[in-house]
Amino acid sequence: MRTLDKKLEKHVDLLLKRYPSLKGIKADIIAGYLVMEECYEQGGKLLVAGNGGSAADSEHIAGELMKRFKTPRPVKHEFAERLKAIDPERGATLAKNLECSLTAIPLVSHEALTTAYINDVDGLGVFAQQLFGFGRSGDVFLGISTSGNSANIINAAIVAKALGIKVIGLTGASGGELALSADVVVKAPETETYMIQELHLPIYHCWCLMLEERFFGGE
Repeated sequence: MRTLDKKLEKHVDLLLKRYPSLKGIKADIIAGYLVMEECYEQGGKLLVAGNGGSAADSEHIAGELMKRFKTPRPVKHEFAERLKAIDPERGATLAKNLECSLTAIPLVSHEALTTAYINDVDGLGVFAQQLFGFGRSGDVFLGISTSGNSANIINAAIVAKALGIKVIGLTGASGGELALSADVVVKAPETETYMIQELHLPIYHCWCLMLEERFFGGE
């Protein structure tokens, strides 16, 4: 069984200190992190989706993972030299400014694709279609649903499982139907939508901090 690196525990400890109501789901928060850590260790990517405020959270998560959150993520020396060899001036600037990424795709952000699929095929399959197109075995799908019952998230989770993609559910207290199919479900201990969302943000910020330290924090 995978365990949490001791140097990463400080992030969970701080989260629980600031949000004591999350103490009861500590193990699930860690389990969700470990699924993502294993994915990135093996060269996979994170696919994220949600509706409404959870759609905004999906883009927020991708923004934290695709560039620095707190820790510098400079490109490797070899790649920097390749950039400079192609164009000494622009390459030097790119080598200085580019930041390494943990690949994360918010499935809420592709308007032409999503509106075409909704119009031509099925509104409730819009995330499932993208999972089928973008997803590969070893990836992770993070489905955000305050109720745990969002039909388009459930459909995407089914496709993810069929592709060999692990599913993390980020939900409210009930967990809903998503809790039955997810490999890990993290149930924010609230029932009111906005209150659930207010707890989702510090949870995924904690995940992003931990992932960044794991892959870019050095020794």
